[in-house]
This record gives sequence, C-alpha cells and structure tokens, in this order.
Amino acid sequence: MDSVTIKDIAKKCGVSVSTVSRAINDYPGVSQSTKNMIMEAVRENQFIPNNSARNLKRLESNSIVVLVKGIGNPFFQPMISILEKKIHAHKYTFILQSVNDNEDEIEVALEMILEKKPKGIIFLGGYFYHTEEKLRQLTIPCVIGAVGGMDRKNSKIFSSVHVDDVKESYKIVDYLCRAGHRRIAFFAASREDRSIGALRLSGYRAALSDNGLPVAEELICYSGPEEDAYSMERGYHGARRLLERGIEWTAVYAISDSVAIGICRALKEAGKSIPEEYSVVGFDGLEIASYYIPTITTVKQPVEEMAEDVADILFDTIENNAPVQHRIFEGELLIRESSGRI
Repeated sequence: MDSVTIKDIAKKCGVSVSTVSRAINDYPGVSQSTKNMIMEAVRENQFIPNNSARNLKRLESNSIVVLVKGIGNPFFQPMISILEKKIHAHKYTFILQSVNDNEDEIEVALEMILEKKPKGIIFLGGYFYHTEEKLRQLTIPCVIGAVGGMDRKNSKIFSSVHVDDVKESYKIVDYLCRAGHRRIAFFAASREDRSIGALRLSGYRAALSDNGLPVAEELICYSGPEEDAYSMERGYHGARRLLERGIEWTAVYAISDSVAIGICRALKEAGKSIPEEYSVVGFDGLEIASYYIPTITTVKQPVEEMAEDVADILFDTIENNAPVQHRIFEGELLIRESSGRI
C-alpha cells in the first residue's frame, strides 16, 4: 500500500495543503471544527509527515529542496547544475522538484517541508504575489531566485536574487526604437500571466511610450492556453500566424531566446531575410542563441552568478541566521546578427 501524503489528507478533507499544515503544526487561522476533521483524517489514515517518525514532531533532514516552475525552460538548466554542485559541496542532499504551471508553489513547498524535512528551499521561476500569512507558513530558510517579482510587503520575509525584468525588457526595446523601428511586435506570455511575462510586457510598453510610439495592441502576440509561452514551437507557429495576418511590422521582440529562434525559422521558411526585412531579438542569453544562424540579439542574464548568490545566501541564512538580502543583477545587451537598423 502506498504511503499517505499530505495531499491525500487535504483532498479527503476538502481543504488546501496549507490548511492541513497549519492544523498539524497547531498554527492559528484554522477553525476548531476543521482542525478536528483534519486530525481525525490523520489518525484514520495513519499519516506520518516524514514517513518514518511515529509522531508528528518535525525532524529535519540534511537536504535542500530546489522547486522549479517551468523546469522545461532551458534558462534554468545551468542554474540547476550550479545549485546541485554548491549544495553537494556543503554536504547537503540535493532534491529537485518540478512545479506545474497550475500548481501553487507555496502549497508544494509546504508538502515538501512535511514530507522531506529539508533545511532550506530555493524557488526558481513562477511569481511570488502571495499573502504574508501564506509565506510565513514556510518556517525554514528560503531564497527566491529568478521569479517574477514579489510584493513589497513580503520582501522582508525571504531573500531574493533576480534581474529587473522591466528594466531589461525596456533596454532591448529601446535599442530597437533607436535603430529606427516603429512597428515592433512582442511575443508575450499569456494574457493572464502575472509573473516574468507581465514584467517584460510592462518594459515593452514603457520603451515604446518613452520613444513617442503608440502601443499597437494587434502587435502583442499572447501565448495560447495550450502553448508553452517560452518554447521554440510557440515562436515558430506564432510567427507564421503573424505573417498570415498581413499587418505591418519590422521587428519582433520575443519573450525568450527559444521563442526568437522559432520565429527566425518561420521567417526563413517564408522567404524573409533577417535582419534586412525583419529584426528579431530575444531575452535570456541562452548558449544556443550564440550558435544559431543568425546569432540572436538578446539580453543576457548572468545565470551563473545568480545561481552562486542564491546558494550563498541560503547557506548564510541556514548557518549564520543572516538577515534578508535582495540582489538585483544587471543584464547585458548583446547585439548580434539577427537585428539591424531600418
């Protein structure tokens, strides 16, 4: 028989994982009737949070959990590799956990805390517009890396490492404007996105406005509900659709380098020349962008340095009870073959 998990208890009781966590740990915010129901389910199902203890007492393991939202995005691969090496160098066990787009990363983290008992958690991807009450349920050191921002009121709870996505997005769109482009398409994330995609869209809008250009809503290409917003496939099919619409544009800014590569493929198949007819720029600075033909103009994020800092801050917090820290890295505009003046 498979062991019972906190998700099973939450489903049985019709409540969230965080509510189960609060009830088990006797935190406030759970009614007595709900707490009684949860604890009854715990007893009936012989649920043991760490799968080995004979009671509900919290026992830490010597492990670090890395939660990644969007693990298929190649941007995260070098970060994960560096984090694994740093964690092993500190004699901790490395646990990698993927978080689906429709999952709440805090709920997943609470489940991991109860099941795995880690010493700390690193979050990569997603966004952190959660309530203070919810974040404070995470009672172990956590560092937030490469996510789509945090509420200011929550910035005192956990440390973070990231680039300023609005500023860096502004930088690359401003470059296109200064190169003479007036009709710049943007391959955005979904309309509902509230994380990195929303921040990069904000930078795009601001750069156009500051250069005296209107924001043409028909040139903002949002990803569909079944599309991976950051994939080559999305760029390829989206560019084909944009060309079929027959509207005027001379440059396109892609939300990621992978999307930019897909766009280039579609333009080449349509017999269009890059950058003579269309300029294409991306974001992230993926290694593949420097080997593709044409090489892709992009904003390079310093992923290696960011990953090093994420790990250093977490271990400083675990070992020295260091205060909350926030580090914002500068991106580098790399002008390559895929873009030019109009």
